[in-house]
Amino acid sequence: MRRASGCLFGLAFGDALGAATEFLNVKEICRRFPPNGPQEIVGNPARVTDDTQMTLAVGQALIEVGVANLSLPNLEPVLRRTFVEWLHSPDNNRAPGMTCLQACEYLESGLPWQQATRPNSKGCGANMRVVPVGLLPTDDKTRAAVAQFQAALTHGHPTALAASDLTAAAITYLVKGGEPQKLPTQLRNYALTQRSVYHADWLDYLWQRPGIQTPEEFISRGWDECLAVLDRLDAALVNPNRDIDPCLAIGEGWVAEEALATGLLCFLLFPEEPLAALRRAALTSGDSDSIACLAGAFAGAYLGMAVWPEDWVVRIEYRDQLAALCKVWD
Repeated sequence: MRRASGCLFGLAFGDALGAATEFLNVKEICRRFPPNGPQEIVGNPARVTDDTQMTLAVGQALIEVGVANLSLPNLEPVLRRTFVEWLHSPDNNRAPGMTCLQACEYLESGLPWQQATRPNSKGCGANMRVVPVGLLPTDDKTRAAVAQFQAALTHGHPTALAASDLTAAAITYLVKGGEPQKLPTQLRNYALTQRSVYHADWLDYLWQRPGIQTPEEFISRGWDECLAVLDRLDAALVNPNRDIDPCLAIGEGWVAEEALATGLLCFLLFPEEPLAALRRAALTSGDSDSIACLAGAFAGAYLGMAVWPEDWVVRIEYRDQLAALCKVWD
């Protein structure tokens, strides 16, 4: 089914479709893209945003290091380099988030990553790019640690770490053939088992903050916010309504846990209709490209590459780089 390809290309397609609607409310989106929001990616190439660009940076670092060699000393300098390369790329002109820009500037300056990160940021940038971690053929503990670490380089808030971990876990579950309707329960159970797990070998002293007494107290705050947003997801799925803006049920997706849950809601409203899931995600009042990124990644991980239009595959920006990553993991 080529699920890795479906996942990564789905992320890029969602990014391209939602890029034109980010920062707009639903009424304005429908005015600009009548009657029901954007239906097709446009352009040749169809341009993506920093979400896809940073996903490629993470994926390239993971491949360069190799699964067998994943460790903090091996991955940190490579990930630092790919992030700084993104920072200076001439294509880094797609309204990137200030958190990523500032943290990458500090990484370039040579600061230890624990000091370069923005400690209070839980913006969604960290879990947009974590999708390749969910494709790694590795054990759950390593996947969780790497997912949280790649987030921690720029977003040091515990919720950014937990949401990235949860996003990667969702991708792994779907790539392995898990059933979408069981996914929210799976994620809740996973969050509960991880609530007091601090990956000290990777995260070092990141937890040390005023008012925080232990690493477990630090990380549990992030998991608790993720569990709270999963409550909102469950409530929205009791009587699912495809016609109402998903942001009204979950949140606008500017922060990590909301981006995850709103993207999941868009996917779970249309689990067998990937294009409908992307179009619903693009027709949202919040961080539409990030929400659509995740909806596309989930749909592609579940359904595989064949569900995406060939015309989209041919035209998407970074097609060759995406294909190179997919070749390793499919």
